[in-house]
Amino acid sequence: MAKRCYYDIIGADRSATLAELKVAYRRKVKALHPDQNQDNPDAETLFKEVNEAYDILKDPEKKAAYDRFGHAAFEGGTGASAGQGSGHPFGGGGFSDIFDDLFGGFANGGRRGGHRATRGQDLRYNLKVSLEEAYSGKQAEITVPGSVACDICSGTGADGGAEPENCPTCAGMGKVRAQQGFFTVERTCPSCHGRGQIIKNPCGSCAGAGRVQKDRSLSVNIPAGVETGTRIRLTGEGEAGERGGPPGDLYIFINVQDHSIFQRDGVNLFCSIPISMTTAALGGELEAPTIDGGRSKVKVPAGVQSGKQLRLRGKGMPALRGSGFGDLYIELEAETPTNLTARQKELLREFEAESKDNNPASHDFFSRVKSFWEGMTG
Repeated sequence: MAKRCYYDIIGADRSATLAELKVAYRRKVKALHPDQNQDNPDAETLFKEVNEAYDILKDPEKKAAYDRFGHAAFEGGTGASAGQGSGHPFGGGGFSDIFDDLFGGFANGGRRGGHRATRGQDLRYNLKVSLEEAYSGKQAEITVPGSVACDICSGTGADGGAEPENCPTCAGMGKVRAQQGFFTVERTCPSCHGRGQIIKNPCGSCAGAGRVQKDRSLSVNIPAGVETGTRIRLTGEGEAGERGGPPGDLYIFINVQDHSIFQRDGVNLFCSIPISMTTAALGGELEAPTIDGGRSKVKVPAGVQSGKQLRLRGKGMPALRGSGFGDLYIELEAETPTNLTARQKELLREFEAESKDNNPASHDFFSRVKSFWEGMTG
């Protein structure tokens, strides 16, 4: 099934500002929160879609990429390599053309058509981490499929490790020229295919390529505070170069998974907590969960309204490039009681009869409505 437009998911126009996107996002997550939609089996899926869309659109660079390329900007590779379309975290043998456009075409190191040793391709690995792991950081063990220098020929591609020889057809230039009338036409050398060198006796292990396919296990340090889209570069851990060329780099792209309790916005966290109608009216105290697994006591003021946010300083996410922590915002949601007994209904009716002066917002609203109606009929 094709993915829905991120703007449609959030409920915002493509021309919306960051502030407008944030308002639309908060409105959506509040309406779709699984705790508030337990009778809707699709609520959790829709809730995750909203978080995924906002993670992209709140970041100017990722938003620009999405506006230009759509969902393809964040898919793992478009080449016909192993792992494509299979859900494998490794996005193909190199970056797609989309990431070449965004990051300056580093997939081939700017050396296309090189005559001799060729730099290896850069690789991309998509790594999923939980919100708890993003909070504390972790040491991740990953397996990277790719090519490494051939041990038999030491990466030269020649049997016994002998050095390649200059191509006799192009004299090592990698190109040949032919005269056609008044014009001189330059073409890639058909003998060495533009490399400028040939191998008379190719290595039997790598067939002259100087590299072989092999999975590698790597340990990656994931720093605390990473977000979806954070890119970690491992120099020299990409594809091995051809015929002794330097290896490319490995880029780890982080994807922080949605959480069942917290929603993230930069370094700040948000948590919606339901409270009873009596607690909202009389006030009280509750224990709020924190991302580090702890608990924080929160005082609920008497007469609090749904949507009221309480701020816990320093209980959010750590800053990735800096010091300090964000804040945790507790959003209170007064819950209407259900399945009332006859006695409970009787008590509520008695309370209603005695509470004419306890609902100032309702009184003010209906006073304005009455004036509006009178003005219309007058």
